[in-house]
Amino acid sequence: MNILIKDAKVILPEGIVKEANIAIKDNMIVAVGEVPEGFVADKTINGKDKLATAGFVNAHTHVSMTLLRSYADDMQLMDWLENKIWPIEAKMKKEDIYWGAMLGIAEMLKGGTTTFADMYGDMEQVAQACIDTDIRAVLSRGMIGAAPNGMQALEENKELFHDFNNANNGKITVMFGPHAPYTCPPDFLRKVVAVSEEYNAEIHIHLAETKGEVENCLKDYGKTPIALMEEVGILSRGVLAAHCVHLTDEDIALMKKYNVRVAHNPGSNMKLASGVAPVPKLLKAGVCVGLGTDGASSNNNLDMLEEINLATLLHKVHNLDPLAVPAFKGVQMGTEYGAKAVGLKDVGLIKEGYKADVVLFDLNEPQCYPRHDLISLLAYSMNSSMVNTVLVDGKVVLENKQFTTIDEEKIKYEANRCTMNLLNR
Repeated sequence: MNILIKDAKVILPEGIVKEANIAIKDNMIVAVGEVPEGFVADKTINGKDKLATAGFVNAHTHVSMTLLRSYADDMQLMDWLENKIWPIEAKMKKEDIYWGAMLGIAEMLKGGTTTFADMYGDMEQVAQACIDTDIRAVLSRGMIGAAPNGMQALEENKELFHDFNNANNGKITVMFGPHAPYTCPPDFLRKVVAVSEEYNAEIHIHLAETKGEVENCLKDYGKTPIALMEEVGILSRGVLAAHCVHLTDEDIALMKKYNVRVAHNPGSNMKLASGVAPVPKLLKAGVCVGLGTDGASSNNNLDMLEEINLATLLHKVHNLDPLAVPAFKGVQMGTEYGAKAVGLKDVGLIKEGYKADVVLFDLNEPQCYPRHDLISLLAYSMNSSMVNTVLVDGKVVLENKQFTTIDEEKIKYEANRCTMNLLNR
């Protein structure tokens, strides 16, 4: 299908906004500006008083944890994990994973997120939810190598790769997902490295999230988590590293050397009091930093525009520098940089030759007046409820704030039913 988005205010890759048309053929953007000669639209979308941005990329989440939203809050990370989250996750069944994923995907699409990177168990259920909703995704089976089922989880990640890598017209990519150095011993991580080499796949892992994690790693191995990952070979495999809060200058140099890409999770890190990642220092060093929400049980939403806002504000106050992360840099982290972080090369920009993942925000709201600077308005003034239309891979999945293919009421009902059953097990 040929789609024409007409007369929208478009955020261009260089950080300026201009009124332009966006011509889409099948799943690709073929022009931004004038309509190409001979282009005939099967569908025209009125972009007047709409701000067009590339779809947001949620670079790190656990989407099925929507079922645990508000289940356990205001706790220390390890207390939260060991005494609340891991015990109830052990009771989850496949249908819980599926409907939790459907709920999270619905939330993300309504908020302008068109791609997400996920790590969890029973990932074939998440993959099916991605196919059923047509969202773009980078999936990995979360593996706790120290657990009795560690090797089984690795086998399941292999099956996930076989069954779903490049599935749904290429919208699904599969990585390998060792959880973290504190749950995966070095020998297990070396096995993951060997398998990822065999499958030519990249790795998604939590690194240096808390001060305690780093201290224990130094105590047990005499190395920081980043340095340990170099030793076991993880860094050489292409890495999406979640959190990266507590880093040394040597860590950052290693990350730059191996092109480690970071998923920064300001909301979750603030809520769990994990600390403040050195994002300005990472960006200055040339490390790719995208944004993620983390799971909905530690955020407690999947709102990427909120993460953009938090990222721009948090680093200003933390560094006592109003220029630390400017508005456009925050938007880049939520779009272009996020796409690079999750390993996608033709996603994250409104540009000819890129996939047609496009979000239109309604500018007819009081907080969008006056319109001195639309990028500033997006980062500091607007909210995700202003998303009007969403396209993923050239397909309209949300139009005038209504899903075109998803039954939102059924999703909410089923997710709530699964949660009640889960609590009673």
